[in-house]
Amino acid sequence: MIKRMMILAGLAALRAPLHAGTLPAEEPVEAPGPQGPLAGTLLRAAGSQKAVALIIPGSGPTDRNGNNPLGLQADSYRLLAKGLAGEGITTVRIDKRGMFASAGAVADANAVTVPDYIADTAAWVKVIRAQTGAECVWLIGHSEGGLVALAAAQEVEGLCGLVLVAAAGRPMGEVMREQLRANPANASLLPAAEAAIDALGAGQRVEPSALPPALMPLFHPSVQGFLVSAFALDPAKLAAEVRLPLLIVQGGKDIQVRMVDAERLKAANADAVLTVLQNATHTLKDVATDSLPDNLATYRNPNLPLSEGLVSGIAAFVRE
Repeated sequence: MIKRMMILAGLAALRAPLHAGTLPAEEPVEAPGPQGPLAGTLLRAAGSQKAVALIIPGSGPTDRNGNNPLGLQADSYRLLAKGLAGEGITTVRIDKRGMFASAGAVADANAVTVPDYIADTAAWVKVIRAQTGAECVWLIGHSEGGLVALAAAQEVEGLCGLVLVAAAGRPMGEVMREQLRANPANASLLPAAEAAIDALGAGQRVEPSALPPALMPLFHPSVQGFLVSAFALDPAKLAAEVRLPLLIVQGGKDIQVRMVDAERLKAANADAVLTVLQNATHTLKDVATDSLPDNLATYRNPNLPLSEGLVSGIAAFVRE
Protein backbone atom coordinates (compact mmCIF):
# COMPACT_ATOMS: atom_id res chain seq x y z
CA MET A 1 0.00 0.00 0.00
CA ILE A 2 2.92 2.32 0.73
CA LYS A 3 3.77 2.50 -2.97
CA ARG A 4 0.33 2.06 -4.43
CA MET A 5 -0.63 5.63 -5.28
CA MET A 6 2.59 6.59 -7.03
CA ILE A 7 2.87 3.23 -8.79
CA LEU A 8 -0.62 3.68 -10.20
CA ALA A 9 0.39 7.10 -11.43
CA GLY A 10 3.53 5.63 -12.96
CA LEU A 11 1.76 2.76 -14.57
CA ALA A 12 -1.03 5.03 -15.72
CA ALA A 13 1.24 7.70 -16.15
CA LEU A 14 4.17 30.48 -1.66
CA ARG A 15 3.05 28.46 1.31
CA ALA A 16 1.12 31.51 2.58
CA PRO A 17 -1.68 30.67 5.04
CA LEU A 18 -4.87 32.65 4.91
CA HIS A 19 -5.01 35.40 7.50
CA ALA A 20 -1.36 34.82 8.39
CA GLY A 21 -0.48 36.16 11.79
CA THR A 22 -3.99 35.73 13.18
CA LEU A 23 -4.04 31.94 13.47
CA PRO A 24 -3.10 30.26 16.73
CA ALA A 25 -0.15 27.91 16.78
CA GLU A 26 -0.64 24.33 15.71
CA GLU A 27 -0.90 21.81 18.52
CA PRO A 28 0.23 18.19 18.52
CA VAL A 29 -2.59 15.81 19.35
CA GLU A 30 -2.78 12.04 19.85
CA ALA A 31 -5.43 9.35 19.68
CA PRO A 32 -5.09 5.78 20.95
CA GLY A 33 -3.90 3.25 18.37
CA PRO A 34 -3.65 -0.54 18.55
CA GLN A 35 -0.07 -0.68 19.85
CA GLY A 36 0.83 2.97 20.31
CA PRO A 37 -0.50 6.47 19.73
CA LEU A 38 -1.80 7.90 16.50
CA ALA A 39 -0.39 11.37 15.86
CA GLY A 40 -1.89 14.47 14.34
CA THR A 41 -1.98 18.25 14.30
CA LEU A 42 -4.79 20.33 15.75
CA LEU A 43 -5.28 23.81 14.30
CA ARG A 44 -7.93 25.76 16.14
CA ALA A 45 -9.93 28.31 14.23
CA ALA A 46 -9.23 31.98 14.68
CA GLY A 47 -12.03 33.78 16.49
CA SER A 48 -15.36 32.06 16.79
CA GLN A 49 -15.17 28.35 16.07
CA LYS A 50 -17.95 27.29 13.70
CA ALA A 51 -17.12 23.60 13.28
CA VAL A 52 -14.45 20.95 13.68
CA ALA A 53 -13.23 18.65 10.93
CA LEU A 54 -10.97 15.61 10.66
CA ILE A 55 -8.93 15.49 7.42
CA ILE A 56 -8.48 11.86 6.32
CA PRO A 57 -5.50 11.44 3.97
CA GLY A 58 -5.32 9.64 0.65
CA SER A 59 -3.55 6.45 -0.36
CA GLY A 60 0.00 5.33 0.21
CA PRO A 61 2.48 6.99 2.57
CA THR A 62 0.69 10.33 2.49
CA ASP A 63 1.32 12.31 5.65
CA ARG A 64 -0.81 14.75 7.60
CA ASN A 65 0.25 17.63 5.37
CA GLY A 66 -0.65 15.85 2.13
CA ASN A 67 2.92 14.95 1.18
CA ASN A 68 4.48 11.66 0.17
CA PRO A 69 8.14 10.57 0.06
CA LEU A 70 7.53 9.05 -3.38
CA GLY A 71 7.32 12.47 -4.96
CA LEU A 72 4.15 14.16 -3.72
CA GLN A 73 5.07 17.51 -2.16
CA ALA A 74 1.95 19.65 -2.59
CA ASP A 75 1.26 20.49 1.08
CA SER A 76 -2.44 20.33 0.24
CA TYR A 77 -3.74 19.31 3.68
CA ARG A 78 -1.65 21.87 5.51
CA LEU A 79 -2.97 24.60 3.22
CA LEU A 80 -6.52 23.31 3.59
CA ALA A 81 -6.28 23.32 7.38
CA LYS A 82 -4.96 26.88 7.45
CA GLY A 83 -7.55 28.07 4.98
CA LEU A 84 -10.39 26.53 6.95
CA ALA A 85 -9.04 27.96 10.21
CA GLY A 86 -9.35 31.39 8.65
CA GLU A 87 -13.00 30.54 7.95
CA GLY A 88 -13.69 29.60 11.56
CA ILE A 89 -13.30 25.83 11.13
CA THR A 90 -10.96 23.92 13.41
CA THR A 91 -9.21 20.91 11.89
CA VAL A 92 -7.17 17.89 12.86
CA ARG A 93 -4.96 16.36 10.19
CA ILE A 94 -3.33 13.03 10.85
CA ASP A 95 -0.61 10.51 10.07
CA LYS A 96 -2.10 7.09 9.30
CA ARG A 97 -1.37 4.15 11.57
CA GLY A 98 2.14 2.79 11.08
CA MET A 99 3.38 5.88 9.21
CA PHE A 100 5.46 8.90 10.18
CA ALA A 101 4.69 10.02 13.74
CA SER A 102 2.05 7.25 13.99
CA ALA A 103 4.70 4.60 13.28
CA GLY A 104 4.35 3.10 16.74
CA ALA A 105 0.63 2.43 16.35
CA VAL A 106 1.26 -0.84 14.47
CA ALA A 107 4.35 -2.85 13.58
CA ASP A 108 3.56 -2.97 9.85
CA ALA A 109 1.93 -0.03 8.08
CA ASN A 110 0.94 -2.31 5.22
CA ALA A 111 -0.94 -4.75 7.44
CA VAL A 112 -4.07 -2.61 7.57
CA THR A 113 -7.62 -2.82 6.25
CA VAL A 114 -10.42 -0.33 5.72
CA PRO A 115 -12.04 -1.48 9.01
CA ASP A 116 -8.76 -0.60 10.74
CA TYR A 117 -8.93 2.92 9.36
CA ILE A 118 -12.56 3.15 10.45
CA ALA A 119 -11.51 2.23 13.99
CA ASP A 120 -8.84 4.93 13.87
CA THR A 121 -11.40 7.46 12.62
CA ALA A 122 -13.65 6.61 15.56
CA ALA A 123 -10.72 7.09 17.95
CA TRP A 124 -9.93 10.47 16.43
CA VAL A 125 -13.53 11.65 16.55
CA LYS A 126 -13.73 10.78 20.24
CA VAL A 127 -10.50 12.65 21.02
CA ILE A 128 -11.45 15.67 18.93
CA ARG A 129 -14.81 16.01 20.62
CA ALA A 130 -13.16 15.78 24.04
CA GLN A 131 -10.46 18.34 23.25
CA THR A 132 -12.61 20.88 21.42
CA GLY A 133 -15.97 20.43 23.10
CA ALA A 134 -17.61 19.95 19.72
CA GLU A 135 -20.85 18.00 19.70
CA CYS A 136 -19.92 16.40 16.39
CA VAL A 137 -17.06 16.26 13.87
CA TRP A 138 -17.01 16.66 10.10
CA LEU A 139 -15.02 14.15 8.04
CA ILE A 140 -13.08 15.54 5.09
CA GLY A 141 -11.81 12.58 3.09
CA HIS A 142 -9.41 13.12 0.20
CA SER A 143 -9.02 10.47 -2.50
CA GLU A 144 -8.84 7.09 -0.71
CA GLY A 145 -9.72 9.00 2.45
CA GLY A 146 -13.13 9.57 0.90
CA LEU A 147 -13.77 5.84 0.88
CA VAL A 148 -12.73 5.65 4.53
CA ALA A 149 -15.05 8.54 5.37
CA LEU A 150 -17.98 6.89 3.58
CA ALA A 151 -17.38 3.59 5.35
CA ALA A 152 -16.92 5.33 8.70
CA ALA A 153 -20.22 7.17 8.29
CA GLN A 154 -21.99 3.84 8.67
CA GLU A 155 -20.31 3.02 12.00
CA VAL A 156 -18.81 6.03 13.77
CA GLU A 157 -20.89 8.06 16.19
CA GLY A 158 -20.64 11.82 16.67
CA LEU A 159 -20.37 12.88 13.03
CA CYS A 160 -21.78 16.14 11.63
CA GLY A 161 -21.40 15.32 7.94
CA LEU A 162 -19.02 14.33 5.17
CA VAL A 163 -16.94 16.21 2.61
CA LEU A 164 -15.58 13.96 -0.14
CA VAL A 165 -12.76 15.59 -2.08
CA ALA A 166 -11.48 13.87 -5.24
CA ALA A 167 -13.03 10.63 -4.02
CA ALA A 168 -13.70 7.64 -6.25
CA GLY A 169 -17.34 6.83 -6.89
CA ARG A 170 -16.62 3.38 -8.32
CA PRO A 171 -15.11 0.35 -6.57
CA MET A 172 -11.35 0.62 -6.25
CA GLY A 173 -10.76 -2.41 -8.46
CA GLU A 174 -12.69 -0.79 -11.29
CA VAL A 175 -10.73 2.45 -10.98
CA MET A 176 -7.45 0.55 -10.85
CA ARG A 177 -8.39 -1.42 -13.93
CA GLU A 178 -9.17 1.80 -15.83
CA GLN A 179 -5.90 3.42 -14.81
CA LEU A 180 -3.89 0.43 -15.97
CA ARG A 181 -5.70 0.27 -19.30
CA ALA A 182 -5.15 3.98 -19.90
CA ASN A 183 -1.41 3.52 -20.41
CA PRO A 184 -0.51 1.63 -23.62
CA ALA A 185 2.80 0.63 -22.04
CA ASN A 186 0.85 -1.65 -19.69
CA ALA A 187 -0.55 -3.81 -22.49
CA SER A 188 1.59 -6.84 -21.70
CA LEU A 189 0.77 -6.56 -17.99
CA LEU A 190 -2.99 -6.30 -18.34
CA PRO A 191 -3.91 -10.02 -18.35
CA ALA A 192 -2.07 -10.67 -15.07
CA ALA A 193 -3.21 -7.37 -13.55
CA GLU A 194 -6.87 -7.92 -14.38
CA ALA A 195 -6.72 -11.49 -13.11
CA ALA A 196 -5.32 -10.18 -9.83
CA ILE A 197 -8.03 -7.52 -9.60
CA ASP A 198 -10.72 -10.15 -10.25
CA ALA A 199 -9.31 -12.45 -7.56
CA LEU A 200 -8.96 -9.72 -4.94
CA GLY A 201 -12.44 -8.48 -5.75
CA ALA A 202 -13.71 -11.96 -4.98
CA GLY A 203 -11.92 -11.92 -1.63
CA GLN A 204 -9.09 -14.20 -2.75
CA ARG A 205 -5.40 -13.51 -2.38
CA VAL A 206 -3.02 -13.73 -5.34
CA GLU A 207 0.09 -15.90 -5.37
CA PRO A 208 3.27 -13.90 -5.99
CA SER A 209 4.27 -16.40 -8.68
CA ALA A 210 1.29 -15.25 -10.73
CA LEU A 211 2.50 -11.65 -10.81
CA PRO A 212 5.06 -10.19 -13.22
CA PRO A 213 7.79 -8.30 -11.32
CA ALA A 214 6.41 -4.96 -12.54
CA LEU A 215 3.10 -5.66 -10.80
CA MET A 216 4.56 -6.96 -7.56
CA PRO A 217 4.62 -3.56 -5.79
CA LEU A 218 0.99 -2.93 -6.72
CA PHE A 219 -0.27 -6.35 -5.61
CA HIS A 220 2.41 -7.31 -3.09
CA PRO A 221 1.20 -9.93 -0.60
CA SER A 222 1.70 -7.43 2.23
CA VAL A 223 -0.98 -5.10 0.82
CA GLN A 224 -3.46 -7.69 -0.38
CA GLY A 225 -5.40 -7.66 2.88
CA PHE A 226 -6.06 -3.97 2.41
CA LEU A 227 -6.96 -4.42 -1.25
CA VAL A 228 -9.45 -7.18 -0.44
CA SER A 229 -11.15 -4.96 2.14
CA ALA A 230 -11.22 -1.96 -0.20
CA PHE A 231 -12.31 -3.84 -3.33
CA ALA A 232 -15.32 -5.16 -1.41
CA LEU A 233 -16.73 -1.65 -0.98
CA ASP A 234 -18.79 0.27 -3.52
CA PRO A 235 -18.53 4.00 -2.71
CA ALA A 236 -21.82 4.80 -4.42
CA LYS A 237 -23.68 2.22 -2.36
CA LEU A 238 -22.12 3.65 0.79
CA ALA A 239 -23.07 7.18 -0.30
CA ALA A 240 -26.67 6.06 -0.77
CA GLU A 241 -26.76 5.05 2.90
CA VAL A 242 -25.42 8.35 4.25
CA ARG A 243 -28.04 10.26 6.21
CA LEU A 244 -25.76 13.18 7.05
CA PRO A 245 -25.01 16.32 5.04
CA LEU A 246 -22.76 15.28 2.15
CA LEU A 247 -20.60 17.50 -0.06
CA ILE A 248 -18.80 16.06 -3.09
CA VAL A 249 -15.92 18.14 -4.49
CA GLN A 250 -14.42 17.16 -7.84
CA GLY A 251 -11.63 18.72 -9.86
CA GLY A 252 -12.19 19.14 -13.57
CA LYS A 253 -8.54 18.37 -14.31
CA ASP A 254 -8.09 15.46 -11.91
CA ILE A 255 -6.20 12.70 -13.76
CA GLN A 256 -6.68 10.11 -10.99
CA VAL A 257 -10.38 10.42 -10.15
CA ARG A 258 -12.73 11.37 -12.95
CA MET A 259 -15.96 13.32 -13.19
CA VAL A 260 -17.88 10.07 -13.60
CA ASP A 261 -16.90 9.21 -10.03
CA ALA A 262 -18.36 12.41 -8.59
CA GLU A 263 -21.48 12.03 -10.71
CA ARG A 264 -21.96 8.44 -9.54
CA LEU A 265 -21.72 9.52 -5.90
CA LYS A 266 -24.18 12.35 -6.50
CA ALA A 267 -26.62 10.04 -8.32
CA ALA A 268 -26.55 7.67 -5.36
CA ASN A 269 -27.55 10.36 -2.86
CA ALA A 270 -30.13 12.88 -4.03
CA ASP A 271 -29.48 15.12 -1.02
CA ALA A 272 -25.75 15.40 -1.68
CA VAL A 273 -24.27 18.63 -3.04
CA LEU A 274 -21.79 18.37 -5.93
CA THR A 275 -19.24 21.14 -6.47
CA VAL A 276 -16.95 21.05 -9.51
CA LEU A 277 -13.71 23.04 -9.50
CA GLN A 278 -13.06 23.18 -13.21
CA ASN A 279 -9.28 23.68 -13.11
CA ALA A 280 -8.41 21.63 -10.02
CA THR A 281 -6.06 18.65 -10.16
CA HIS A 282 -6.01 15.71 -7.77
CA THR A 283 -3.73 17.71 -5.47
CA LEU A 284 -6.44 20.41 -5.16
CA LYS A 285 -4.33 22.94 -7.07
CA ASP A 286 -5.43 24.73 -10.25
CA VAL A 287 -3.71 24.18 -13.58
CA ALA A 288 -4.30 26.41 -16.59
CA THR A 289 -3.70 23.87 -19.36
CA ASP A 290 -4.56 20.29 -20.22
CA SER A 291 -0.87 19.37 -20.38
CA LEU A 292 0.04 16.26 -18.41
CA PRO A 293 3.44 17.70 -17.36
CA ASP A 294 1.71 20.85 -16.10
CA ASN A 295 -0.80 18.72 -14.19
CA LEU A 296 1.91 16.60 -12.61
CA ALA A 297 3.86 19.71 -11.67
CA THR A 298 1.11 20.54 -9.17
CA TYR A 299 2.06 17.36 -7.28
CA ARG A 300 5.50 18.78 -6.56
CA ASN A 301 4.88 22.43 -5.77
CA PRO A 302 3.88 23.34 -2.20
CA ASN A 303 3.97 27.03 -3.13
CA LEU A 304 0.91 26.83 -5.35
CA PRO A 305 -2.28 27.96 -3.58
CA LEU A 306 -5.25 25.68 -3.30
CA SER A 307 -7.83 25.71 -6.07
CA GLU A 308 -9.91 28.85 -6.09
CA GLY A 309 -13.18 28.25 -4.29
CA LEU A 310 -12.13 25.06 -2.49
CA VAL A 311 -11.81 26.45 1.02
CA SER A 312 -14.71 28.89 0.74
CA GLY A 313 -16.94 26.18 -0.76
CA ILE A 314 -16.26 23.72 2.02
CA ALA A 315 -16.65 26.42 4.68
CA ALA A 316 -19.95 27.64 3.23
CA PHE A 317 -21.36 24.10 3.14
CA VAL A 318 -20.30 23.41 6.70
CA ARG A 319 -21.76 26.68 7.96
CA GLU A 320 -25.10 25.94 6.28
